[in-house]
Amino acid sequence: MSRVGNKIINVPEGVKVEIAADNTVTVTGAKGTLVKQFSPVITIEQSENVITVKRSSEQKAHKQLHGTTRALLNGMVEGVSQGFVKNLEIKGIGYRAALKGTDVVLNVGYSHPVTISAVEGVKLEVPSATEIVVSGIDKQKVGQLASKIKDIRPVEPYHGYGIRYSDQVVIRKVGKTAGKGKK
Repeated sequence: MSRVGNKIINVPEGVKVEIAADNTVTVTGAKGTLVKQFSPVITIEQSENVITVKRSSEQKAHKQLHGTTRALLNGMVEGVSQGFVKNLEIKGIGYRAALKGTDVVLNVGYSHPVTISAVEGVKLEVPSATEIVVSGIDKQKVGQLASKIKDIRPVEPYHGYGIRYSDQVVIRKVGKTAGKGKK
């Protein structure tokens, strides 16, 4: 029994959900519109401001799709009503970011600046030289772009230099201690 799949999805005010016969769901809200087609083994029903997701059988694959479909639908409803935001921090001597048009230019210790282009539906902002804000209505695109930026310069464990999520905890390693224990 899928615990995630059995939860209902409450549709907030101002969000319109349309379910087509081929399981294509269109969610429209204040921030934009998202369209996604789901598997035919899953039944999506809407009554007033509540969406329920049901599966056709108890097969393992259908149980997996049940929870996944509900989570994706909930992300669509949340995205068009509130949106998603990932905050990144840059730590390191001389490491900085700058906005050039819609692209972000990173100087993070390489011999050349690294340019990241914004994906359609995702907005990049640079409030300060050491902060990057990735925002949009599609949870997958926002997370993917934030992860791509983070992978340009992963956090190294000795000094903590690199690009990280603002709420990420970095476990630091102890470096060498030169000359300890020698006489």
